[in-house]
Amino acid sequence: MLEIRQAVRADATEMSRILIDILNRWHSSRPGSAEHVRSFYIDHPDITKCSVASDEQSGVVGFQSLKITRSGNRYKVPAGWGVIGTYVSSTALRRGVGSALFRSTLNAAADAGIHSIDAMIGAQHADALGYYEAMGFRTYRSIEGAVGMRFDLP
Repeated sequence: MLEIRQAVRADATEMSRILIDILNRWHSSRPGSAEHVRSFYIDHPDITKCSVASDEQSGVVGFQSLKITRSGNRYKVPAGWGVIGTYVSSTALRRGVGSALFRSTLNAAADAGIHSIDAMIGAQHADALGYYEAMGFRTYRSIEGAVGMRFDLP
């Protein structure tokens, strides 16, 4: 059975394993170490919530972070927006992990007073683009090689 809970520092190694696998498939040089996961997804001062999905068989099978933006943020979105990142193990795709994580994230966004969430996805990542579209995100901007999608909370 899938459990969604707040990420804790002890989850960083399993989260890193998922992130590194995804980054390798994307041929990305972005950092993915456990230390990076702790500082960027778990302990970051702008984190509103970082949830992990886990099951008894596999341990952590995915995670999703939601940060609230400040003025002049690196994401180039208005202050007060949320910025989301979703990472699901290749062994857990199409099992409802992303949907379950997003329900948790939506609750956290509403509690934090976030009204819009930005997701920036590589234009070549059709599965990720499809996931965000299925969650209700809509394309609202693009930069070279990436698509910006937006979700507005009611």
